[in-house]
Amino acid sequence: MTERCENFVNGKRVVSSSTDILDITNPATGELISTLPLTVPGEVDQCVESAQQAFGQWSRTPVSDRAQVLFRYKQKLESSFDELSELVVRDNGKTLAESRGEVRRGIEVVDYACGITAHIMGSFTENLAQGIDCHVVRQPLGVVAGFTPFNFPIMVPLWTIPIAIACGNSYILKPSERAPLAALRLAELFHECGAPDGTFNVIHGTRSVADCLMKHPGVMAISLVGSSPVAKQVYINATAESKRVQALGGAKNALIVMPDADLDFAVDSIGASGFGCAGQRCLAGSNVIAVGKVAGRLKEQLHAHASALTIGSGLDPMTTMGPVISAQSRDRVVSYIEAGEHQGANLLRDGRQDKVADLPDGFFIGPTLFEVPDPSLSLACDEIFGPLLSILSVPDLDHAIELVNASSFGNSASIYTTSGSSARQFQREVQAGMLGVNLGVPAPTASFPFGGWKGSFFGDLRAQGKEGIEFYTRPKVITARWG
Repeated sequence: MTERCENFVNGKRVVSSSTDILDITNPATGELISTLPLTVPGEVDQCVESAQQAFGQWSRTPVSDRAQVLFRYKQKLESSFDELSELVVRDNGKTLAESRGEVRRGIEVVDYACGITAHIMGSFTENLAQGIDCHVVRQPLGVVAGFTPFNFPIMVPLWTIPIAIACGNSYILKPSERAPLAALRLAELFHECGAPDGTFNVIHGTRSVADCLMKHPGVMAISLVGSSPVAKQVYINATAESKRVQALGGAKNALIVMPDADLDFAVDSIGASGFGCAGQRCLAGSNVIAVGKVAGRLKEQLHAHASALTIGSGLDPMTTMGPVISAQSRDRVVSYIEAGEHQGANLLRDGRQDKVADLPDGFFIGPTLFEVPDPSLSLACDEIFGPLLSILSVPDLDHAIELVNASSFGNSASIYTTSGSSARQFQREVQAGMLGVNLGVPAPTASFPFGGWKGSFFGDLRAQGKEGIEFYTRPKVITARWG
């Protein structure tokens, strides 16, 4: 009998009473691995109430004691590293190496949160005026909620969970209904670390559950990672309810290749960026912008790189690219291939030709390459979220930067060059929140903020780092006169 994926509320697994149930399938095999009841509104209320009760105790816990809970949580995650990595493969479909990298990056944020005693310090000025002292403290918000996507079922939740909890808040996670299994395990491991029951909760569902949390007066802040249309709507809806919001949206990340680039290195890096995790990440390379005479060799070498990838189950050590998350995601990529052909783009490599003979029911689509003559085509403008790279040619760096900045997205961009002058111009002029120089996936480490510009981010304070601390706390200024 297939096991149900349960909620985790007030320190224990809770079976939802919902009769609205989704099937959860293994992306590589198509087999049913779990069923997911979609939480009903009354259960959302119970979860918030539990989190509010926990907040009363947890927010009064000394900061150093909260840090010790996070240290224990880090050790629990380290001890469960292999288990969690395999769970991501089963839940999401990416390769085991990619899953291990995801878990490692998530643990790095927990490591950062362990330093909360230093991160949350306020400031003090003595004798600001005659006999008057003034100081600032940072205090937690209350109950906060996070809505996370399927593509990184462990790393993305850990962008916010450890920081929010270390700051003294209680947390409710609504993971993607397409990859819900890892979230439950994260909550169970945290429960073993000594925080009050209800400090970290998980409830499953779709948009209706998110709407309940956004409207609930007991929830003080919302963090979301998703597509740009969803991020914008969550920002509008949640701020209308007087919530604090950070909403990380979609991307169309450009990779500029200069004529002086180390091309062998650049191709390996671009291939890993565009085809790693089957292209299903917000920092995946999407538009490859070839500058000047590099275009011909670049197309040839990218084709060879893509053709050398081995597609299959993420648990197979020979696999270098896994499936996309669902049949719908695969069909979406196929629809863009068909549209590109119809619109006159040059199909250099067709991922539809790639099959995995022993996994006929898996959601596989191979690495795909297009040469795109017109940057206004949907291939070059839309977030496809799959293993598809579009190659565009421009005469010089000025035109490349103009092309990058014309996008409605502004998540990340990278340049491959050996010229400090080119790198400096790129860094100064490109309109995106995260930039890479000779780096295909410019993901900042946990002590730096993660988030884009323009249509890739809605809010003021981004995830991770000092901005994460500021998002999950509010300053209180105390001015005192003593005779």
